[in-house]
Amino acid sequence: MSPKSPKPADATNTAPTDPDLEAMLARALGQPGAEPTPADDAPVAEAEVVPPEAQHCGFIAIVGKPNVGKSTLMNALVGQKVSITSRKAQTTRHRITGMRTVNATQFVFVDTPGFQTRHGNALNKSLNKTVVGAVNDVDLIVFVVEAGHFNLADAKVLSLLPANVPAILVANKFDLVHRRGELAPWLRSMQERHAFAEYVPMSAKNPRDVSRFFGICEKYLPQQPWMFDAEALTDRSERFMAAEMVREKLFRLTGDELPYTSTVVIDKFEEDGNLKRVAATIVVERDGHKGMVIGDRGEKLKRIGTEARIELEKLWGCKVFLELWVKVRSGWADDEARVRSFGYE
Repeated sequence: MSPKSPKPADATNTAPTDPDLEAMLARALGQPGAEPTPADDAPVAEAEVVPPEAQHCGFIAIVGKPNVGKSTLMNALVGQKVSITSRKAQTTRHRITGMRTVNATQFVFVDTPGFQTRHGNALNKSLNKTVVGAVNDVDLIVFVVEAGHFNLADAKVLSLLPANVPAILVANKFDLVHRRGELAPWLRSMQERHAFAEYVPMSAKNPRDVSRFFGICEKYLPQQPWMFDAEALTDRSERFMAAEMVREKLFRLTGDELPYTSTVVIDKFEEDGNLKRVAATIVVERDGHKGMVIGDRGEKLKRIGTEARIELEKLWGCKVFLELWVKVRSGWADDEARVRSFGYE
């Protein structure tokens, strides 16, 4: 990641005053008489030709405990899948950068792994190092929690947030809250925990909420030239995305049976015109896990490959030939050298 951008003068991390807090809560909860924010109903306009002196750009870290919806939010903001999702905790293992350029502003979103409070192995130490590094190297932090909930895992992530970086509280899955008036006391309690600059109850699956979110983040990003092409969506390579898509299907199709320490390594990536040839190895820790992945007569492995191939063809707009193998590497998640060799920081 590039060095942290200089802060604009008005992007301090000062807590809202009580009147500001009440207005923010009313606006967030959609109460009668609440003034809408300027971006509430504005559609997301893609980038036009903007001179460098008029451009704004900055890094925004998306953080939170595992399985709170960070990757879903990231994909919605970018407008395309760049970070994999599944119900299994520890799905995101890398710092994924996704970009979206809207009008004169380039938003560089950084999806991070959920902070790990269990299993102190080499893999989890690597994931936690990624989270800590991200929150200290950005212009804005988006702290994602489930609306109306806060537990020890949330508190652990919150304790990592530096005081000198503005932070927005995203109360995700707001659409699942049935008695929304009860959310106001919860939001006030969250303000007591940290001086959040903004409160944003939303659903990452609601396009209107996502569109509004750009306007909320924009004012915290400094005036400086864009760091990426206006059409860029991620800085990750196609080789990396191939491994991630296979891992997503692996986790989704094996459920809780397969331990989270399984991973995917790309052995071959070749391009031939409109065809990409990919060979990948699924790495598991035990022989029994290998059987889970292969399935009866190889049906599970075949389905993993088929669904990953379809996803990659949709992502790249070309034909994909995908070949999968399964290998056992006992104890790899506890071996720092092996963890690094598999591409973890």
